[in-house]
Amino acid sequence: MSDALLPPDAGRVDSAPPQGVLPGAIKGSGAVVERTGAGRTTGDRPIARVAVDMPLPHLDRLFDYVVPDRFVAQAQPGVRVRVRFAGQLRDGFILEVGEEPDPMRSLSPLERVVSPEPVLSAEVAQVIRAVADHYAGSFADVMRLAVPPRHAATEKADPPERQEPLVAAGRSTPFDHYPTGPELLAALSRGASPRAAWQVVPTAGPVGDWIAGFVAAARATLASGRGALCIVPDNRALARLTTACAAEFGETSFVTLSAEDGPAARYRAFLAVSRGQVRLVLGTRAAAYAPVHDLGLVALWDDGDDLHSEPRAPYPHVREVLALRAGIARCAVLFAARHRTCEVEQLIERGWLRPLHVLPAEQRRLTAAVRLAADSDWELERDPLARSVRLPRKVFETIRAGLAAGPVLVQVPRAGYLVVLVCANCRTSVRCPHCHGPVRAGSARAACDWCARPITGWRCPECAGTTWRAPVVGAERTAEELGQAFPGTKVVQSAGDRVVDTVGPEPALIIATPGGEPVAETGYAAAVLLDTELLLTRLDLRADEEAHRRWLNAIGLVRPGAEHGTVIAVGPVTSTALQALVRGDPAGFAERELADRVDAAVAPAAKMVTVDGPTSALADVRAAVAGVDTLGEESVLGQTDLPGSADPDDPLGRLTLRTTLAKGPALVRAVHDIASVRSAKKVPGALRIRVDPMAIG
Repeated sequence: MSDALLPPDAGRVDSAPPQGVLPGAIKGSGAVVERTGAGRTTGDRPIARVAVDMPLPHLDRLFDYVVPDRFVAQAQPGVRVRVRFAGQLRDGFILEVGEEPDPMRSLSPLERVVSPEPVLSAEVAQVIRAVADHYAGSFADVMRLAVPPRHAATEKADPPERQEPLVAAGRSTPFDHYPTGPELLAALSRGASPRAAWQVVPTAGPVGDWIAGFVAAARATLASGRGALCIVPDNRALARLTTACAAEFGETSFVTLSAEDGPAARYRAFLAVSRGQVRLVLGTRAAAYAPVHDLGLVALWDDGDDLHSEPRAPYPHVREVLALRAGIARCAVLFAARHRTCEVEQLIERGWLRPLHVLPAEQRRLTAAVRLAADSDWELERDPLARSVRLPRKVFETIRAGLAAGPVLVQVPRAGYLVVLVCANCRTSVRCPHCHGPVRAGSARAACDWCARPITGWRCPECAGTTWRAPVVGAERTAEELGQAFPGTKVVQSAGDRVVDTVGPEPALIIATPGGEPVAETGYAAAVLLDTELLLTRLDLRADEEAHRRWLNAIGLVRPGAEHGTVIAVGPVTSTALQALVRGDPAGFAERELADRVDAAVAPAAKMVTVDGPTSALADVRAAVAGVDTLGEESVLGQTDLPGSADPDDPLGRLTLRTTLAKGPALVRAVHDIASVRSAKKVPGALRIRVDPMAIG
């Protein structure tokens, strides 16, 4: 059997992600003691090494406490305890137990064992430490993300009955259509640990069914006697994956973990995993640290979605968390998406991931036919204004033909009605005359976004003009215009807080913003991508990559070309992202994007760190980084001002640091060290540190 998907180091103990992309060695912070016997050292009195819930950088280490005789049986690694720290009672977790060889050392006793339930496993604790080190954070910050708050009633209650997953073999899977796809499942079934980047064909046909692919990968892993962890970006995707797994494995054979669950439900599911009652876990980013026993597979869907980036310190990304965990647990990896991010492309080029995809010609055959409006001289002859108007003739022809066969999807980048208003003469933004706030127009009237006053009698302060226009039209206005153009057609809006999950097979116009597209039961007959230039001109380093991702996700809901599925995009025909969309070549697009990042020396081709804080504090950071021999002043890329400063004498700013991947760990340590020094000295001025930030623009 071929091992084409097995990386060269797949069987090695130290098969960690490549240096520069993810950290190598894991800082112990004094957390390791030499053991003898069953997890104890030789000595006189029992002690516990406790990770205290204190996020201060200079206290990011373990502390020793004497274990009173009454707690010896309960004080085991992974249990919650209460300790006295700096005169106050604090929560914490025991990471190790041992015996103190020095009877003269003065140690405080454990105040209480909150629960004898070991909820922090040794493997997860190691992952927490690795994530904290990678993102210049503290163990306590990541620990709060990894372990949900205790729910005493749930912990004491009898656990619900769980069934073993029903694992049936011999079924067809989406991997059958991909080169080396069957080898991937075979490797998982026999207990191997391949690492693959699955580039899913964007189509509503079976070859693009990523949910069936995740089910197949989980089934193969469970058949080998190991556990599996599948992460998706949002609850809509989680609900679809949950339904598929319930039908395949049984409703009580797995659990879901999501921050949207209530305290009791989330803790009940977490305990089922921690106690080894289930081996399959589905969830959003909060589930990346789930204590799955004998973890055999970590799978991630759509790693480019910004929902995978944690908004709380130290701001870890699920992709990096799972890659670190795979290196520690030595398990299989499956990163799946319809597009390919530069981070995944980098891991492929380094050999840490192996690509699993079809060739562009085959992808064009399997997906809907993708066209650009005004992409030929013949089209311009038919419609001379095709490159200047928002809705060219070809859009109406595509919608009309699509409605004859089923629902039609129209993707609009912005929600709302008239999102932005400008003077019709000089293009000056329309501002409220009362509070100078932004003005938006609804279907009935224009009003200020800040004070909600209606705008009447407006006059441009630059040219005295009295009329305005909308260069950016939202989904609501688009639905109104298309509803008038196709009378008698059902129009459904899915945007903002009114997202529709599914639509039926009957003809209808579905107006949706990116990420809010409903899933059509039989696939969309056609799709229209409007205002693509708005996505391409965003002030963001990832503008083209993100636009490409959103378009591919919309195309992935359209019927294949064999069933006459059609997609038309309205935008600049010279855009490399749109050209890659037509060619069906996400891999080539990602390769060129990464090459551009290498030339510009920006993430992920370089290690980048941003530090927000008062200008005086940023000066300390700048000096500390410049003082490191291996870094120097060249690591300081620049500093910008931030709005919202309360102190005009010490305004807020953002310091951007950059260095090579090889020097990345040194840069992260330098920033963490200066934050620790400032914390220990109680210097005023908080710092917000982001390592490998998602948005740099």
